[in-house]
Amino acid sequence: MRVVAITGPKTCELVEKPDPHAGEDIVVVKVRAIPMCTEYKAYVRGGQSDCLGHEAAGEVVEIAQPGKVAVGDRVVVMPHSPCGKCAHCLAGEYIHCESVVDPLAITGSEAGTATYAEFCLKQDWLLLPIPDGISIDHASMACCGLGPTFGAMQRMNVGAGDTVLITGLGPVGLGGVIAATWQGALVIGVESNATRADLARTLGASDVVEPGDGALETVFGLTGGAGVDKAVDCSGAPPAQRLIIDALRRRGQMCFVGEGGDLTVTVSRDMIRKGLTLHGQWHWNLADTPKMMQLIAESGDKLDALITHTFPMEQVQDAWELQTAGRCGKIVLHPWE
Repeated sequence: MRVVAITGPKTCELVEKPDPHAGEDIVVVKVRAIPMCTEYKAYVRGGQSDCLGHEAAGEVVEIAQPGKVAVGDRVVVMPHSPCGKCAHCLAGEYIHCESVVDPLAITGSEAGTATYAEFCLKQDWLLLPIPDGISIDHASMACCGLGPTFGAMQRMNVGAGDTVLITGLGPVGLGGVIAATWQGALVIGVESNATRADLARTLGASDVVEPGDGALETVFGLTGGAGVDKAVDCSGAPPAQRLIIDALRRRGQMCFVGEGGDLTVTVSRDMIRKGLTLHGQWHWNLADTPKMMQLIAESGDKLDALITHTFPMEQVQDAWELQTAGRCGKIVLHPWE
């Protein structure tokens, strides 16, 4: 099979690897859609690797034993290789599993854990069936396109009447606009990239605020001086995280989704006197799969707008350059075009 390899700073190629094989509950999926995430950062810095990607959707082509999927099933390939037995896995919070398995050792395959590839390996219980009427590309947004922010909205019980602030309107933050507005919330975004600010408005954000001096005052103005009810940071930038804490109303909630650096939180002022709840949210609970698929099924037009570009896998370098320039929403690669 062909897989994408980064060979140096801003250089990459497709290389041949042996096809993987199924073993125990680990099956082989023919990858049809590869949503691109943060791998472009490794491309820019030249982090050499031929094991890239953690998101995919496709069809099951090989199983080793009867299980939760069958050959021919269309599935979303969820990230990570959790054990499936610990308390976190059994509660649906598999992303926090600390006892990961090695699919290559279990199956005797040389490759198959990357998703920037024609085939990949995954435990059958981490393959979500794609309902009829939902396209492969749309279904693949159940990974990082919608997943982290969907999990954040669930964690904070976002609903109609809530005002939600989202900082950082890259592909993940843009997915958050879809997830929050689908729950009936009013969304205010914070973003300096004009392309993405416009896209956020298309997806349903009521307002998009420029970061920096004046942003906090603007948010308070948009909320009648009360502040926002709930918020999600997708930027990972401490100034944006600080903005959210300051912009929340008393007893408000926020979720940290973007990976970031150090942030100073004043326990008295921020936590005790203001009564805030700060969550860390990596992904979403598998028990919410029916709701995720409903969100996807009912958001077709918005997902078409969120996925601004698709490329054959051969053109991955063009896709990475587009990501690096920030002139896109979510990008999807197609290995078999």
